[in-house]
Amino acid sequence: MEESYRAAVLRDTTQNIRSYSFELKYLISAHAAAFQDTFQSLITFSQNHLTSLFETTYSSLMSSISPHIACLFTDLSRFLQGTGNISVEAAVHCFFDSLFPLVHTRIVNPGIAGSIGEDSYNGNQLGDCLRMTRQDVNPFGPHPKAMADTLASALRAGRVLSLTLGVGLEVMNVTETAELSKECTRALVRMHYCSHCRGLTLIRACSGYCLNVMRGCLASLSELHNPWRQYVTVLQDLTHIVAGAHNLELALLGIRGQVEEAILYAQLHGPRLTATVDKVCGHSSNVSSTTVRTFPPTSVTPPPANSSPDVPGADKIGMLAHLYREFTGYISRYKSFFSILPETLCEGEMGIDELTCWSGDDVVKSYTARVVGNGVHAQRQNPEVRVRSADPVLMDVKNRLELFNMEIQEVMPGVGHRESWDERGSGESSGECDDEDGCEGSGESVVSPPLTEADVSKNAVKVSFHDSPITENKSSSDASLSMTSFIIIILALVLHWPFI
Repeated sequence: MEESYRAAVLRDTTQNIRSYSFELKYLISAHAAAFQDTFQSLITFSQNHLTSLFETTYSSLMSSISPHIACLFTDLSRFLQGTGNISVEAAVHCFFDSLFPLVHTRIVNPGIAGSIGEDSYNGNQLGDCLRMTRQDVNPFGPHPKAMADTLASALRAGRVLSLTLGVGLEVMNVTETAELSKECTRALVRMHYCSHCRGLTLIRACSGYCLNVMRGCLASLSELHNPWRQYVTVLQDLTHIVAGAHNLELALLGIRGQVEEAILYAQLHGPRLTATVDKVCGHSSNVSSTTVRTFPPTSVTPPPANSSPDVPGADKIGMLAHLYREFTGYISRYKSFFSILPETLCEGEMGIDELTCWSGDDVVKSYTARVVGNGVHAQRQNPEVRVRSADPVLMDVKNRLELFNMEIQEVMPGVGHRESWDERGSGESSGECDDEDGCEGSGESVVSPPLTEADVSKNAVKVSFHDSPITENKSSSDASLSMTSFIIIILALVLHWPFI
């Protein structure tokens, strides 16, 4: 009978722990998939957006540049997924290296391609020279570097966010399968089933008694509280960097504009560019500089999603901001998951308005023994469960999570240095302000840089005292109104004093 009770209590307790952790695990896994799906949809949309530039404006380059466009976005996609040793800067510069021979021979000097062969730039001496010297010649001005820097910053945050979400799933997979000790099992049997020997099958355990048992059983699990709390803060900060100001979207959707500006720059500086190429590559152009076509620079902005409903990925524009608010609102509720798990389990066991309870030995009105806190160290005073040492598996998880948090803070300075975006724990809003809340100009196309420690501190103050400016302005307004009224009354008395 005792073995049956032991098997039953192990099964039920493990199932309860998994049922409470399932919501958290699903929250992380579902949003990890949603973020990755949105990333890939934005990649697809941005690729089509850039392709349309060459189809409509630079059709003579389309057939030759198409493979290089595909190569660029394949590298960006692999980087976001964390597969392969990909450099965003190298991918961008490789694209512009391949673009330079096409622009020089077909747009800046369109007669060259006809004189040396339509496709000979791929293997001839001039084409190789143009590719190798592109960064030295600098035909596209500041645009390649600006595009590379913007994409590297935004995509690095997206890559780290995906990696961080994966680490959270690994932690949950290990913790939900952690084994309960023999001392814990013995205490659980005593709490749940020893009352049955007296025929008391419906009586509930005293709340303090249950807490002592559960905190003893989950002592090692509670040790994850601090690193997990820090991990959740890291998640909140990373999602803010990726989506809080639409950084990743603006970076990807701005590729077309950067490429067009780069080509226009080469056209506007055609004579100087041709002269430089002749000196560097030793090829004398037989085309007069008067054939150079110039166009006024234009500001290209990506079309809104609703204007291109049939374009793959268009429906994902604006989705990152929604995911950001939803995810940060939900994940903040689980910051103390591992420390409140014993209380959560006990709440499920407690009855309502019961005058008596089970203390492990007898039926009592209240539990009189000392109720200990969380963690392995606190269990030294636990009267119900003897905790000999910490679970080595869970301690390894703790150490790995602490190390991961430190590495993320080194890679992404300013991340994870505050408790949360909104300690009040609002459900649907993180307390931050973005474009859709009307706090920033929606027409801005500048990508915000990664957060610094100063930015973090400033934003933390903004959130913590979110209501203060409203109260302060109201009180200032009331004070000004009162002072104005007082002055008017004094002036009226002075003016009417002779008549009085």
